[in-house]
Parts: sequence; structure tokens; C-alpha cells
Amino acid sequence: MNSPSGVESTLIAGISAEPLRRPRLLVVDDQPLNIRTLYQVFAADHQVLMATSGARALELCASQPPDLVLLDVVMPDMDGYEVCRRLKTEEAIRDIPVIFVTAHNEEAAEALGLDAGAVDFISKPINPGIVRARVRTHLTLKAQSDLLRRWAYVDGLTGVHNRRFFDERLAAEWGQAVRRRTALSVVLLDVDFFKRYNDRYGHLAGDDCLRRVAAALKAGLKRPGDLIARYGGEEFVCLLPDTDLAGATRLAEQLGQQVVAQQIEHADSSAAPVITVSLGVCSKGGETDGAAAALLLREADAQLYLAKSRGRRQVCGAELGGR
Repeated sequence: MNSPSGVESTLIAGISAEPLRRPRLLVVDDQPLNIRTLYQVFAADHQVLMATSGARALELCASQPPDLVLLDVVMPDMDGYEVCRRLKTEEAIRDIPVIFVTAHNEEAAEALGLDAGAVDFISKPINPGIVRARVRTHLTLKAQSDLLRRWAYVDGLTGVHNRRFFDERLAAEWGQAVRRRTALSVVLLDVDFFKRYNDRYGHLAGDDCLRRVAAALKAGLKRPGDLIARYGGEEFVCLLPDTDLAGATRLAEQLGQQVVAQQIEHADSSAAPVITVSLGVCSKGGETDGAAAALLLREADAQLYLAKSRGRRQVCGAELGGR
């Protein structure tokens, strides 16, 4: 049997480290009796959330995203088709599978539900065995889809996020920061004299070095919303929502110390006898107008260049538009 690659090992470790939890279902129906029926079918081995209106269903999907939604069609405030359509317009929750559970069994009703984005259509009165089987099938498909999505966003060597994921998150976080007038910071960092390291120790050692640096950087992040990604080659990038220049600079200094603490020998470095990093920081203040996310990254790159020109193993930073 082939041994797992770096990314496979990381994913396997990440999956095994996650606490096992029961699948979370959201049952949406304006009739409490119908909700109770489905609750009895699934309560033993699923976490069941309940909503009696479309508006409440959307709130729960945003605050406690379920793994699957069992949705009635006929409801007084907002019918199931509209609920489903709205779910599919929200990026964070649009991949949640929706199964319509309804007394309407005409082909036109089923076609309308599938067009709205549902994955299946079950007629009332329900058959518990059929409902459980279909829910199990769609939960399995969603788990497989989620895993493939994770693979698409993970760097194959280091196991941290890749540049594609970073670019998407940067665009999303920039939009939120502009709307809310909050700070947003980027830290771009480069392993010092990495070519010399590869030349002396070999590329296999270089790969292991990058993995250890990535692990140290990831361990140094403070909040769940902070992001570390491999930007390319020996460059990494951190995205720090709600973080001003002072906070981002402090964290960058700590990240540099985290890397030094790994004590990875680098006899040919002009900065230190161990692996070090140079870091460039750029922050968007709360009132920045008329700028674009690309400028934030460009300025962080300029600050990284400045740090390297000053001797490396240091942090340089600036606020967007502040130079």
C-alpha cells in the first residue's frame, strides 16, 4: 500500500482530530405535528433543529448551518420554493442539500422544487424507511463533496490553505471590511535565503523545512478567523480580519519568533544560523475608501521587499495609503 502524501496525511490528521458529531438536520414545517413526526424518525442518531417558518429557517441556516434541510413547500409567510431559492443565493450556505417534504406530488411541483435547487422530493405521508435512506444518501454525497472541496483549497506540500483559497477569502473579507468600515490586515512572509538552504541540504530537506515553517505559522495564529496560506514557493501569507496595523505587526513579530523557535539549521544563511523569515505587513484602516483588495496585497509585498533590503529577519509594515 502506498503511504499517504503530505496533503493526504494532513487531511487524515485533521479529520481524525475533529470531534465526531451527529449529522445536523433542519426540519422546516408550519405544522408542529409534522415536525414531531420527522423528529421521532431522526432524533436517535441526528441533531435535529426545527423551524415553523421560512424566515426562521433562514436564520438557523446562517447561525447554525445544518448538514441537510427537510423543507415543507406550503407555509404562510414564505413558501418552501422561496426559502430554497434564498438559501442557494448565499455563498456560505448554498451547498446545504435541501429535500422537499410535501403533500404535493404532481410532476410540476416536483420540477419547480428541483429548479429551485432541491436535491430530492418526498411526498407526505412519509415512509420513515424511505426518508431515512434518502437523507443518508444525500448526507454521504455532501460529505464527499465537502472533502473534495477541502482538497481543492489545500496546498499539497504543506497542508495549509493554498493561494486559490486565500484569493477568494481576501475578496470576501475585503468586501466585509469595506461595508463595516473595519480594519483588515495582510502579512506576506518569505523564508530567508531558502535557495541556499536547498542547495546545501537538498530539496527533500527543503520540503520538510517548508512543512515545519507552515506548521509553526499555523500554530501562531490567535483566532479562528485568521488564515495562513502558502502563497507560492517559500512565501506564505496571513489574512487577519478586524486587525489594525499595530495588532498585525505584533502578530508578525510573534510569527517570526515561532519560526526561529523551530531551530531548523541553516548554515548558509546571512541572517542567522537557523531558518528565519522576513515579513511585510499592510493594513486597511476602518475609513479607507476607493481602494481595492489587490492594493493591500501589493503594499504588503512592498513592505516585504523593504524588510529583505534591510537585512531580513524583520518586520516592516504600513497602512494602506499611508506612505
